[in-house]
Amino acid sequence: MAYAERMLDTAGGPQAASLPDALVFGLKDGMSATAQSHAPHSVVFYEGDDATRFYEVDEGIVMLFKLLPDGRRQVVEILNPGTIFGVAAGDLYDCSAETLTRTSLRAFDRREVERSLPLQRHLTRCLLTQMETLHDHAVLLGRKSAIERVSSFLMRLVPQRGGIGCAGPDKESASDSLDVILTMTRQEIADYLGLTIETVSRVISDLKRRGLVTVERQDRIRINRICGICQLSGIH
Repeated sequence: MAYAERMLDTAGGPQAASLPDALVFGLKDGMSATAQSHAPHSVVFYEGDDATRFYEVDEGIVMLFKLLPDGRRQVVEILNPGTIFGVAAGDLYDCSAETLTRTSLRAFDRREVERSLPLQRHLTRCLLTQMETLHDHAVLLGRKSAIERVSSFLMRLVPQRGGIGCAGPDKESASDSLDVILTMTRQEIADYLGLTIETVSRVISDLKRRGLVTVERQDRIRINRICGICQLSGIH
């Protein structure tokens, strides 16, 4: 686990520092959080570890996943900044967490929830949003075809497009295109969508033949017609 962390006491200065480049956060209302800076693809915690902390993503992207006994992996959630994770119902984490990019986290002691009403409210808002996201993911895994799954994943990368109330393309723009950065490998995308890596590659090749996307690099895709991808996602 590659990270730096430092604790800030709201009553004074830093209590301890394990590495000099650690970030520091001070929270209101007597709360304190440990700041962690993680390198890409470092593990925050493993499934079965003691769930003594929960986390908020400050910068970067975190992947939550579960491993089956035969080694197969299911990515259950992709977390962006502002998302809380690691809130366990019991004493152990029920999944593993790994960073996909360089990531900054705020780590809270579980006991902070009992002492802080503002933190309880913030936690509730975050969990309700995540619940809606997981409902959508359940539909994706249970009912959508391969092309609908890949298209839905691509639409996740397009800000403020798709879903209820989508305004469509910018009327002042001559095109409906966007370059998107993939922070996940093809295998990680496949594990998130419940597909094989071969199926993901086949669907992307199909989208290329239709002229809907252009693969510029392994980590960069240009969506040539956002509305075209949205129509294939099964959202509408």
